[in-house]
Amino acid sequence: EPIQGEGGVRTPLAEYLRQVRALCDKYDALLIFDEIQTGMGRTGSFYAYEMYGAAPDIVTLAKGLAGGVPIGAFVVTEKVAAAFHAGDHGSTFGGNPLACAAANVVLDTIADEDFLSTVKSVGAHFKQALMDLQEKFAEHITEVRGAGLILGMEMKQSKDAAAIARLMLERGVIINCTAGNVLRFIPPLIFTKNEVDELIGILERCILDICEQGGL
Repeated sequence: EPIQGEGGVRTPLAEYLRQVRALCDKYDALLIFDEIQTGMGRTGSFYAYEMYGAAPDIVTLAKGLAGGVPIGAFVVTEKVAAAFHAGDHGSTFGGNPLACAAANVVLDTIADEDFLSTVKSVGAHFKQALMDLQEKFAEHITEVRGAGLILGMEMKQSKDAAAIARLMLERGVIINCTAGNVLRFIPPLIFTKNEVDELIGILERCILDICEQGGL
């Protein structure tokens, strides 16, 4: 994964993926990126790897590709494709007409440069708002990381992260706690800055309420 999702929204150092690409070239190994969470505009780029300047030989896609309709895709370079023949590779949701029609609509939408620039803008606003919370609750929040609209806020205590996620759900906001102590935010790509502000307000209130209850 160019950015780890379930691993806690872990972002690599700027040179890391380029070094991995160089090693694969040196030893004639295929570089495969799992962009199931980070692809399809999630980071503000069509693929997350574009931010790092390291192109893979194979990319896997799903989830966001068809906007919620089940689909899977396996994208390869021409060189890799030459090694495949009919029947070598298949996917349960890879080619049915409904899924492909939905994917075409998603692809057309994301192809609009204004769409991706909005994802970047809203994502930057969201990340700054989380960083402002980190500054306000520095004794409880250790790091904010991610890109576009895949963001993570790492808490010092796992129990506090889980408690915040539960309280947010009770108040109508769905987030999750991953890697033990990381609150992960992966909203729809049509999320707005006003909705970010509403979410941040609820999140701050949840943190304050848990503090008052003796948590954190």
